[in-house]
Amino acid sequence: MPRYALLILPAYNRVYGESSPRLTRAELAVFSERGLRGAVSDIGETRIGGLPYVTFETPEPLGEDDVALLSNLSSVYALFGMEGSGMEGSGMEGELLRPLGMRPLDRLSSDLLTIQKYAGKTNEHFTKLLLNVTVLASDFPLGGRLSVFDPMCGRGTTLNQALMYGYDAYGLDVDGKDVEAYTGFVKTWLRNKRLKHTAETVPVRRERALVGRRLNVAFALSKDEFKAGDVQHVSVVNADTLRSREFFKPRSFDVIVTDAPYGVQHGSHGGRAGGKGLSRSPLELISKAVPVWAELLRPGGALGVSWNTYGGGREELAAILASAGLEVAALPDFEHWVDQAIVRDLMVARKP
Repeated sequence: MPRYALLILPAYNRVYGESSPRLTRAELAVFSERGLRGAVSDIGETRIGGLPYVTFETPEPLGEDDVALLSNLSSVYALFGMEGSGMEGSGMEGELLRPLGMRPLDRLSSDLLTIQKYAGKTNEHFTKLLLNVTVLASDFPLGGRLSVFDPMCGRGTTLNQALMYGYDAYGLDVDGKDVEAYTGFVKTWLRNKRLKHTAETVPVRRERALVGRRLNVAFALSKDEFKAGDVQHVSVVNADTLRSREFFKPRSFDVIVTDAPYGVQHGSHGGRAGGKGLSRSPLELISKAVPVWAELLRPGGALGVSWNTYGGGREELAAILASAGLEVAALPDFEHWVDQAIVRDLMVARKP
């Protein structure tokens, strides 16, 4: 059977880097089940030349479309075909690694994801993993022109990854400073890249009362595309996530992806009665928000949530998602340690 090796992308975060091979194995299993033409088998880990690899077999050689799909794994740096006789020790003696031409979906400069540095930023590799797994659980292709919503978007890591894939990105966050920081960042980034765009921040009113502020951005990779209306959209609202329906229409989004507040570390507004105060439990907020978010999903769409398991278990979150009419997807184990107060996991559910 054809055998392949994925070279793991170096991670600036040491802790996440240590988890990357195991998380890549789980992510690869999802790609195999929901994206590739043939099932992947014998997924394992090894080190070649002192570097971490994930290895696997396929019943038939990978085609160009399969390689292109695997190019989007969140922690893949390079993909090789393995040729020759067996493995001995850690040196792959007798094996040749044949590089395969990767074709990721990314259509923008990687600094869109890496420039921003701030306390509490979600690792961009994990953000990409969460988006990948969520889209693959939906009825929509990873390479489609999708509409993505992050209802607790912070400073926009999820939005930026969606833009990298060519998707339209929509976000909402209660923290005005985070929304302001993202607004300044995306405007500056578009100017520095000299991409044709429009950007405006407008007040949102209901019955003459100011209920929030909204950033609206449209951009294209070229002036001709912009003139032809072939643009990507970014829209971010400063408001409480429980009020998402006031700003977005039902069945507006193909996927919803969010990294829930990590409890003690960050807290979360909107979790207590009346939406006041600071909730220390991410599931307290999620239980109130999921019915609202589910209304915004198109049929066949999927909702992906990551959260700190110290704030609630898988069974509790699964019950919350099911009670909103969503079907929880069976996934491999993605739980991993972040720090002494955070053990992160993810869950994905599809809207029938």
